[in-house]
Amino acid sequence: MTRQHKILVVFGTRPEAIKLFPVIAALRADPRFHPVVCVSAQHRGMLDQVLEIAGIVPDYDLDLMKPDQTLDGLTSALLNEVGRVMDTEHPDRVMVQGDTATAMVGALAAYYRKIPVDHVEAGLRSGDIYQPWPEEVNRKIIGAMASLHFAPTQTAAEALTRENVDPGRIHVTGNTVIDALHWVTARIAENPALVSGLADLEARFANKRIIGVTSHRRENFGDGLEHIAEAVRQIAAREDVAVIFPVHPNPNVRKVMNKALAGLDNVALIEPLDYPHFSRLLAICDIMLTDSGGVQEEAPALGKPVLVMRETTERPEGVEAGTAKLVGTETARIVTEIFTLLDDKAAYEAMAQAHNPFGDGHSARRIVELLAHEIGSEA
Repeated sequence: MTRQHKILVVFGTRPEAIKLFPVIAALRADPRFHPVVCVSAQHRGMLDQVLEIAGIVPDYDLDLMKPDQTLDGLTSALLNEVGRVMDTEHPDRVMVQGDTATAMVGALAAYYRKIPVDHVEAGLRSGDIYQPWPEEVNRKIIGAMASLHFAPTQTAAEALTRENVDPGRIHVTGNTVIDALHWVTARIAENPALVSGLADLEARFANKRIIGVTSHRRENFGDGLEHIAEAVRQIAAREDVAVIFPVHPNPNVRKVMNKALAGLDNVALIEPLDYPHFSRLLAICDIMLTDSGGVQEEAPALGKPVLVMRETTERPEGVEAGTAKLVGTETARIVTEIFTLLDDKAAYEAMAQAHNPFGDGHSARRIVELLAHEIGSEA
């Protein structure tokens, strides 16, 4: 009988959970692997929503989130607790995703124990270590230690090659977020009640152009968020527009948005959405206005233009393909770009119909097969 290889999958945030649950499902379905799931709960409530819909019960839940936690405190707590899990489980390999503190520390703890690290969504680079901060450096640190680099696009693979990563260790797989989006879209089609929580807003804004907004980036705290809030206020002043804004729980975000936008007729400031409801927001909106990374990948899969409120992006493929556009955080620029898409049908269709470069929905299976090839070559 072939020995099952134990893969410790370490993650802690909602985006990581979304992008890893298709891989965990594929590992569970493959008799060559025994996945063990460890969550840090770097995001608590938002993480739990994804775990529930995906049917994942973690083997280890470190529950490390604390109010106003510093990056220093989070990193040190992660290193101790994730290390203890590894010393208990003795995994054959450790898998991390993306660029969070949990992912970086998971890779570091594995490196300290000489356990191979497999990096899902490897190679994204903005070229600026402070944007996104601290994620750009987290991802580079993981890249320095990873055994296998699962790059979502050729652009990401080329970034790793420029950093002298062995090309034989780099594999272009597509992004697992598209796998997840296809899965949840099918679930919603089977059971529309999964997204019934947006029904009242859909009815309220039935005759308006809907702008979906997300904003939470640390580098935008302060003036950046103030400018974003003012832009949303000006956009919502149009009679033909409605804004649906799931507000991030971070108090640095909430206090700014509530002060500027609470009570406006055309603005719905709502609690963070679970994964099915967020997918529904992507489906019903006309435009997404965001500083998120994942939205830059998800919205184009549903034909929705994305305006990115950042100066740089580690996902340039979307900009190059025409599905996304960098607009920064200056109020006037954001408003101008939104109005252009609302009023210029050709400009809108050019973005809405552009090719999505981020995946075909089969990335998780590719990753598992590449892992199987790797363990076969080790045997």
